[in-house]
Amino acid sequence: MQNYATKFIGKKVSVKIDREMGSKHPKHGFVYPINYGYLENTIAPDGEEIDVYVLGVFEPIKTITGVCIAVLHRTNDNDDKLIVVPDSVKYSNTQIKALIEFQEKYFKSIIIRKK
Repeated sequence: MQNYATKFIGKKVSVKIDREMGSKHPKHGFVYPINYGYLENTIAPDGEEIDVYVLGVFEPIKTITGVCIAVLHRTNDNDDKLIVVPDSVKYSNTQIKALIEFQEKYFKSIIIRKK
C-alpha cells in the first residue's frame, strides 16, 4: 500500500483540473467522461503530481475543493489516484469503478477507503 496517497482519505483537498470532462487524451485519443486533475505541490512515485478523479460534478471545471473519499491503488503500476467528490456526495466502490473504467480497464486495482 502506498502511504503517499492514502493520507489524503477523508481530507478536504484542492484539485487543479488539467483534463476537463469532454476533453480528449493527448496521446490515446479517448474522451474524458469526468474531470481529471492533480494536487498541486505534491509528488507521486512517478515523479508527477498526485492524480485525481473528480466524481459528482457533471460539467467541465478548472478547479474544485472537495473531499477525498478513496484511493484507487493500481496493483500493477505505481500510479495511485485520489477519488475526490464535492462535500456530502457519496459513491460505492462499484459506482467508482464504473465511472473510472474508461481509463482503469487497462490496469489491475483496488479501492482503498478509511477504516
